[in-house]
Amino acid sequence: MKAKIEIFPCEYCDGSATKRVMRVPFHFRGQTIYVDRVPVWACGKCGEKYFDAPVYKRLEDIARHRRLLQQTISFPLARYSASIA
Repeated sequence: MKAKIEIFPCEYCDGSATKRVMRVPFHFRGQTIYVDRVPVWACGKCGEKYFDAPVYKRLEDIARHRRLLQQTISFPLARYSASIA
């Protein structure tokens, strides 16, 4: 028996959001943290992400205690207005 794939229409485009598990940026009180393996609803067309209420609450709890995080990642950051030689 095939598993039923849950989808719902995206609020921002005519795409469809499906359940996925992914790394997401989470903005909280002026700061951003990245959280791995988060269950989200993600639009396959525009990429908009939606969180179920319990997931969002958990992300807030994680962000509130970000000082306890033990892993940090870094990435290159370019300024859009900078000229590239």
